[in-house]
Amino acid sequence: MTPATPPPSDSPTLLIVDDDHAIRCLLTESLGRHGYRVETAASAQEMDMALARHPIALILLDIMMPGEDGISVCRRIALRGGPPIVFLSALGDEPDRILGLEIGASHYLTKPCSAREVLATVRAALRARDGAAEEPRHYRFLDWRVDFAARELIDGSGMLVDLTDGEFSVLRAFVRRPRRVLTRDALLEDARGPDSDAYDRAIDVQVSRLRRKLRARDDEIIRTIRNEGYYFVPSVTRT
Repeated sequence: MTPATPPPSDSPTLLIVDDDHAIRCLLTESLGRHGYRVETAASAQEMDMALARHPIALILLDIMMPGEDGISVCRRIALRGGPPIVFLSALGDEPDRILGLEIGASHYLTKPCSAREVLATVRAALRARDGAAEEPRHYRFLDWRVDFAARELIDGSGMLVDLTDGEFSVLRAFVRRPRRVLTRDALLEDARGPDSDAYDRAIDVQVSRLRRKLRARDDEIIRTIRNEGYYFVPSVTRT
């Protein structure tokens, strides 16, 4: 058998965190064949050591692991602005998937899934990361300022407004495309990625919470367009 060609030294390094040895081996082989460098970890503790050793472009993360579980891991990685996370879990119910996305994962795959689906999701998550790095960091509308890099919303007095990851993702979608009607599907695609079509009800909840935190009356900032979607009323400037 001809030995596999090692990935180029500048290839993105992925970290697979899963206590199942067979899954780690399968994904390492599959992703390695497509040009990615791959590190593996069987626990959160091993993950932390891998993150300290190498720059990691993306984490493929299981939820049910001994010791610290994947939900806790994702929360702390997201809080410190770590690499994007793709959940790969046997927990496939809608509440589990929504929770995973709410706490900061970019995508959520349910086991069992094909190697092709994992590869497509990794590519989508890395494209989204690279696109976010190229766009302007600060935006303004009315008296509000949005910092994409820090994931912060700041009011006119300079106070930081606490937003969940889901609320910030929806706000970012509006700020990117103001003064046009965005359907729920468009908001889902922009805020969650292509694997999010099951969560249209969650968008309505996020919009409602976002209105309250923007201290907006009725449709003052986010207007509901009957049978179509939502419309972000203020003009937006890049700073």
